[in-house]
Amino acid sequence: VQLQAFGGGLVQAGDSLRLSCAASGGTFSSYVIGWFRQAPGKERKFLARISGGGGSTSYVDSVKGRFTISRDNAKNTVYLQMNSLKPEDTAVYYCAADQRWAIGTMQYTYWGQGTQVTVSS
Repeated sequence: VQLQAFGGGLVQAGDSLRLSCAASGGTFSSYVIGWFRQAPGKERKFLARISGGGGSTSYVDSVKGRFTISRDNAKNTVYLQMNSLKPEDTAVYYCAADQRWAIGTMQYTYWGQGTQVTVSS
């Protein structure tokens, strides 16, 4: 499966942004999709994941209540709605796919190219 993340940009603290992860190839609904981010000089970190049918989600504590992951299997797309953005949310955001219910970067097989999110104070 090929993934493409887009929707990033420059926003101010407190603003909202919705990222999209569009997939092609494979059976999209069979894949768990995860969102990750990598700030400059730091490791790539897990943020959220959603099951193939969309019925299960989980989040890292730092974004719980602010970020919402969802998917539209008819459009082969997963979304990450980000609200109340903070400067520390500045990073390159990646989506990834695997058939396992995973949170580790090494556990995801397919990756999108990343989209930059910059939050100014």
